[in-house]
Amino acid sequence: MANGGPVEHGFPHLETVREAVTALYRRLSYDTVQAFPASVPPADVAFHDTDDLYLGAQRVARELVRHYRLPDARMIVSFREMTHAANVELAAGPEYFVELNDRFRTHRRDIGAALAHEVMHVYLHRLDLSFPGTRDNEILTDTAAAYLGAGWLLLDAFREDGASSQKLGYLTPEEFGYVLAKRALLFGEDPSVWFTSPQAYTAYGRGLARARRDERQPPLTAAGWAGRRRYARDRRHAQDPHTAAPPAGGPYAFTSDGRGPLRVSFPCPTCHQRIRVPVRGRVRARCGLCRTVLECDT
Repeated sequence: MANGGPVEHGFPHLETVREAVTALYRRLSYDTVQAFPASVPPADVAFHDTDDLYLGAQRVARELVRHYRLPDARMIVSFREMTHAANVELAAGPEYFVELNDRFRTHRRDIGAALAHEVMHVYLHRLDLSFPGTRDNEILTDTAAAYLGAGWLLLDAFREDGASSQKLGYLTPEEFGYVLAKRALLFGEDPSVWFTSPQAYTAYGRGLARARRDERQPPLTAAGWAGRRRYARDRRHAQDPHTAAPPAGGPYAFTSDGRGPLRVSFPCPTCHQRIRVPVRGRVRARCGLCRTVLECDT
């Protein structure tokens, strides 16, 4: 939790975020992801100043348990002085003990954001889905919370001005915006209507622009002129054995076994699993993981 200190911006964890989206689809399946078409509504996690602190926190926790479809999980919420925003004890269940930073006693509007992250830890724990290392695992948790409909709370908790700042979670505000935009493009849902933080609007807009760039990368037919021209040049190099191969590390890669046709692989703009198709002009491909149908010009 950044509290008064500098907030990191940009997309420094983007590759890990994309890996997290892929891992989520692989572990949950397309059908399970599609079972989260609606985000948790603001009214269900609203926390009023007149609410009892503990009863209100328990109520919000129950709503998030319900949203994540964990009916047999019970959250016991308490408050204490700590460095981080919150912590959850991951045991066998069905009871899980969640500790929130004492700061939330007076910043109650952000209790839902903190609990969205901690209850997602329980969800992933039950799925036995994790990434190695604390940093990557926390990025996975933030990404999953945002992609499954509760992460807008975490972005809305971001506030920054000349005198102070606050951010919850490990993703940057723009990365939260990116994942929320991925979800919005999938389900046709606009999370920005729920934001109360002006800075959240800006971060979401930048994340949305980055997410739309994923849908305009060659060999997709929606790619722009510059991308198509670069792709055509790289394809010529890949087809000519007397020229140097295109540099590795780009959004697409050409491969050939010497017997079959030249193929190009590229990440699915929805789930980021790599797709491999033959180089033969107009091709319609379907991602086997997220079932997205892609129009390509290879």
